[in-house]
Amino acid sequence: MRKTRKIEGKKKEESKKTKIFQGRKVRTRWDEEKEKWFFSIVDVVAILTESVNPFAYWRKLKQRLLEEGNETVTNCHALKMIAQDGKLRETDVGDTEQIFRLIQSIPSKRAEPFKLWLAKVGDERINEMHNPELAIDRMKEPYTTKHVHIYNLI
Repeated sequence: MRKTRKIEGKKKEESKKTKIFQGRKVRTRWDEEKEKWFFSIVDVVAILTESVNPFAYWRKLKQRLLEEGNETVTNCHALKMIAQDGKLRETDVGDTEQIFRLIQSIPSKRAEPFKLWLAKVGDERINEMHNPELAIDRMKEPYTTKHVHIYNLI
């Protein structure tokens, strides 16, 4: 029973770290120590390629990049994130710099909009670190919007 609660708590915590790009989820993790965002590479590949199987696409791309001696793949590591089946699973992640390099390896019409979105995500966090009120306002927004909607229904 305790283990189930612990996993459910982690799932709730992880779900808060999901960012949305054009209606698609990107799992993220903020590393307090390194002060960096980490993004799920498979999620990024799924968005950029619109592949039916982004896992296979990433596996093949990773193999090709390793053969070329690309350091982006070497520097990637895995973090536990909530998978599609709802379980915590190790997922390849990259920081903002690594994701930018990865984008260069994937031909996509979504590359430029995704780069702008990626820069915005990083900028928001930096601004929140300098002005904690921004983080508080961001956290309150969903609740405020929800209560206003309920108030309008009454």
